[in-house]
Amino acid sequence: MTEARPITEGDPAPDFSLPTADGDAVSLREHRGKAVVLYFYPKDDTSGCTREAKDFTCLRAAFDASGAVVVGVSPDSVASHRTFGEKHDLAVTLAADEDKAVARRYGVWVEKSMYGRKYMGVERATFLVDAKGRVARLWRKVKVPGHAEEVLAAVRALRS
Repeated sequence: MTEARPITEGDPAPDFSLPTADGDAVSLREHRGKAVVLYFYPKDDTSGCTREAKDFTCLRAAFDASGAVVVGVSPDSVASHRTFGEKHDLAVTLAADEDKAVARRYGVWVEKSMYGRKYMGVERATFLVDAKGRVARLWRKVKVPGHAEEVLAAVRALRS
């Protein structure tokens, strides 16, 4: 089996449909004509992932005003997302990629290492998809502090 070519800026963003914490489903197709901030994170209710979700939530009105939708994706279940969202009063869409198919398509299901132990997990990454469905910007190995603000600036630059 050959490895898929990594997604780069300018590539078409792979479409998907995933269940969400609110009981609906989300897809890129349904947001065509708007920018979509698609951020992948490892696990609900861990310190970095909570901060990232809260940062995007704090800027939700600014993303809305800029015509962008924010979707967080992790391998956690719909029930986990619902609990996470309610606990932290999150205002972003949380999508459940339990079989990791979307993470694989976006190249963020990767081998990681902690304390010498290797394992598979989600690389924290963000894809800014433009109104035509192309990857306008991407951030790999994201450091959470200041990231949501940087993504918002990129969304605003995309509009101008």
